Amino acid sequence: MSVETTPLQGITLYSHADDFRSHWIRYVLAEKQIKYHLVLSDADDEDLASLNPYNQLPMLIENDLKLFNANIISEYLDDRYRQNKLYADAPMPRAEQRQYIWRFEQDWLKLADMMLRHPDTLDEQAKLKAQKKLKDTLISLTPLFQHFPYFMSESFSILDCMLAPIFLRLNSMGVHLPKQQCRPIYLYCQRIFSRPAFLKSLTLQEKNHYQSEFKQP
Repeated sequence: MSVETTPLQGITLYSHADDFRSHWIRYVLAEKQIKYHLVLSDADDEDLASLNPYNQLPMLIENDLKLFNANIISEYLDDRYRQNKLYADAPMPRAEQRQYIWRFEQDWLKLADMMLRHPDTLDEQAKLKAQKKLKDTLISLTPLFQHFPYFMSESFSILDCMLAPIFLRLNSMGVHLPKQQCRPIYLYCQRIFSRPAFLKSLTLQEKNHYQSEFKQP
């Protein structure tokens, strides 16, 4: 659907059909049970530039508000819609969540960007280095997933909404973790991928592409 013809009443989310940042926001919306209008688009959509100077996805519009950064969108949604809170209310744990999000963006998401680039612009050497770096990092951080059902917490949080789309795409990135050594991460993924909101957050393209990752036995 063209951006120019999209209704702007309520929440409208412009999302790529298979992109981990767009998926992150769709997951937040699903967990918080927020109704919204989904517009599947590409970052090179010329119509997108009329609303977003960076041609960047995801992008959220609600009334006169336009947001086009996944981190900002997720925090706005949690502050605006108070049900099923994903961010901590207390300053210290909320600051810790923000810091983890910043670290994931710097250390993991940028590596994922390298590995998931279009084949026409893919740098194979950079991809190999990114694969090794992310694999080694996840192996070393496996104990963080051992003691809690969710990331560093007894409760599901915004960090899980951010991590789940990355973990779903590990095989597509060529990052294959040793199953025995990384068993806590595999068990974590099983818990996250089986959540009804996670399944609801998937586009048809993602369901077809990653079916083997989240299909229950």
